[in-house]
Amino acid sequence: MTEQAMRKFRRMTLLALLAATPLVLTACNTIKGIGRDITYAGERSEEALSGKKGGTEPAR
Repeated sequence: MTEQAMRKFRRMTLLALLAATPLVLTACNTIKGIGRDITYAGERSEEALSGKKGGTEPAR
């Protein structure tokens, strides 16, 4: 590869990584939110089955 082609490749790689960063961060946040929702639903289901009264929804 020539030096000019290598610079172009590096530039394109950097731009691709920068463009992908928000997508990755959004996906991680969504997965965490789903995990909290599933945990909350499981806790409430256990409380309902055991006869305990539920509290308020946790802060997000």
